[in-house]
Amino acid sequence: MGRRIYDHLQKAMTYVVAVHVPIAGMSLVPVLLGGPIALMPVHILFLELVIDPACSVVFEAEPEDADVMSRPPRNATAPLFGKRLLGLGLLQGASVLLIVLAIYLSALWGWLKASDATALSFTTLVVANLGLIFANRSWTRTIWSTLQTPNAALWWVIGGTTFFLGLALYVPFLRELFHFSTLHPDDLMLCLAAGLASIIWFESLKLLKKKWWA
Repeated sequence: MGRRIYDHLQKAMTYVVAVHVPIAGMSLVPVLLGGPIALMPVHILFLELVIDPACSVVFEAEPEDADVMSRPPRNATAPLFGKRLLGLGLLQGASVLLIVLAIYLSALWGWLKASDATALSFTTLVVANLGLIFANRSWTRTIWSTLQTPNAALWWVIGGTTFFLGLALYVPFLRELFHFSTLHPDDLMLCLAAGLASIIWFESLKLLKKKWWA
């Protein structure tokens, strides 16, 4: 139980670091580049309503990894969240930021309206956020493998996030509140593909590590 709790704390903290990198970046970089604001308070509030239950409920509900009792005891002086995990979180977050920022700038440079760029980049960020939750469920098993492990809290968070994102995109009052334009099916597919692409490298790393140690 102690090892399980320790693992889950590390994964949750890595996720928290990772997801706040693109939030901070998208709040600052577009403004520094002289463009319109990409993330407003309402957008950040929406994201935090996903992040908080993910940290406090989803990761806690995960079962322990199969090899948890075959590992050597950890060093008692080792920090709960050291440089290696901080680096992992920052790297995950940086990859998401690059993808989301690319979507945002491409929309603006393609002469789309600011509301188009905001809707596209925010939807991509939400998808990437959910991808980070899936990716950090396990650092040894791929997302496809962890899908076979039940976690009711995870699916409540995924379902709730998808539902409320849909409301924000397609209910006129909420769409105006979020400063969104209406996204078409091809826009949604772009956001889905871009969001998933932001965590592909980490999934590939899991496969390479597994092959290396096999």
